[in-house]
Amino acid sequence: MPVSLFICPLCQSPLQPAANTWRCDGSLHPKQTSHPFDVARQGYVNLLPVQQKKSKAPGDSQESIDARKRFLNHGHYALLQNLISQKMTELLSNDELIDKQDSKPVNWLDIGCGEGYYTQAMAQMGSDIIDTLIAADISKPAVVELAKVSKLAGRLWYQPRQEDTAKTTSVYPLVTSAAHLPLRPHSMTGISSIFSPILPEAFDNVLMDGGYLIIAKPDIGHLATMRDALFDDVREHDSDKFLQELAPYFTLVETCRVSTDLTLSAGNLADLMTMTPYAYRARSEKRQALLAAVETAAFSTEAKFVVYILQKTSV
Repeated sequence: MPVSLFICPLCQSPLQPAANTWRCDGSLHPKQTSHPFDVARQGYVNLLPVQQKKSKAPGDSQESIDARKRFLNHGHYALLQNLISQKMTELLSNDELIDKQDSKPVNWLDIGCGEGYYTQAMAQMGSDIIDTLIAADISKPAVVELAKVSKLAGRLWYQPRQEDTAKTTSVYPLVTSAAHLPLRPHSMTGISSIFSPILPEAFDNVLMDGGYLIIAKPDIGHLATMRDALFDDVREHDSDKFLQELAPYFTLVETCRVSTDLTLSAGNLADLMTMTPYAYRARSEKRQALLAAVETAAFSTEAKFVVYILQKTSV
């Protein structure tokens, strides 16, 4: 049996995936106890122990996920999705770290994957680029959505491969904590964190030497007109503040920027507010006034993103 990528979130013993139940071998448990984790009917596995939860339902709510799905399905952030896929393809196709002839699998972790808008684009690259794609989020409703879409596309790790899908990337949807990743140390070729937490030590632990980290954040001026309408005192995005925290582990390789003009209906704007922190940071009367104004004329703003590509420093 091949060495598993996964470790038990309860005892850190090797955890073996299976179609119905994942089970650790208990080798690192004081009593050699084996822990089972059932595969949900949608195709995800919950590896978030109760003791790692800070609330009853951590992560994004169903309302936020539904709003994000509607908004992103209109293609508003397609330029960012394409840029991330392009950069991943370049890194994984051309780097000497990746030697397909040597049969070394490419394992990628999309942390804070949400409902999977960016994850699905990664999965479409196929196994010529990525063999295994682990999609992880602390929000159970988000991972349920991602798992359902992956299952319909025949991408889940346990689904049989037909001749026309032989080069499909295997997707593993996991409910888990980014701070306690249930992954074998140094097993990941790369990690993407798109508007998600930055945890230098956790990322360093699961990445192989020379592995890649792709981070996407809002850039300065992101949604400026929207924020001006919602807040009396607008704080600018400090997009690169985390780079110093990553410096002991990672070297910055490239910084890319992309922007897109948005013309939004009232429905699109409402969804955008719901899927962002503005949903609870802005005062209700400010939100309602902005939405009322958009009922008579579309709202214009600019989405601005910055993407950092880093490489783990070899020891």
